[in-house]
Amino acid sequence: MHKNWKIQPRDILTAGPVMPVMVIQHIDDAVPLAKALVEGGIKVLEITLRTPIALDAIKLISREVKDAIVGAGTIANPAQLQAAQDAGAVFAISPGLTPALLEAGGNGQIALIPGVATLSELMLGMEYDLDHFKFFPAEAAGGIPMLQAISGPFPQITFCPTGGVSPGNYKDYLQLPNVACVGGSWLAPQAVVAEKNWAKVSELAHQAVANAK
Repeated sequence: MHKNWKIQPRDILTAGPVMPVMVIQHIDDAVPLAKALVEGGIKVLEITLRTPIALDAIKLISREVKDAIVGAGTIANPAQLQAAQDAGAVFAISPGLTPALLEAGGNGQIALIPGVATLSELMLGMEYDLDHFKFFPAEAAGGIPMLQAISGPFPQITFCPTGGVSPGNYKDYLQLPNVACVGGSWLAPQAVVAEKNWAKVSELAHQAVANAK
């Protein structure tokens, strides 16, 4: 438990079964996309720092979409973590972890959910009192068999698998006792966003949540 954090990783990962991995190319899409996802039943939104306007999108969504729990993804270093915090994100997700990032996360104001793909990375994160992680890249790193194997020595650790998770396999991941939710880009497909088909985004979100039960 990190006392500086206003919201804990457990709160993020248990707020819903699916978390969209959002790559926002145009700032005008930020708020409509977030609202469409929220209307579809998804409140936790990961906006990746893969585009130049990502931080601006986090600012806008944090301010204008009141029901959204807004976080930043693809955090790779302490400077990006600070920038995400300054933009209004309440959590941050990284593809991997480093001692510098873990140290910054422990001293920061927002929840850090670092990515792991190996037991050594997991054990390093545990040294910083973390017990909730992103498992990435999930399918390439061993998928469901790997998570089942990890649960043996580390039954207290909870994961959000991302990377190769799709409508075809996400329910299988959610059956695992050490998986709280899954992340995926299929919830906000680039082609659908480019068409500004917000009704389709809401439909995809609703289906994903409903089918997860």
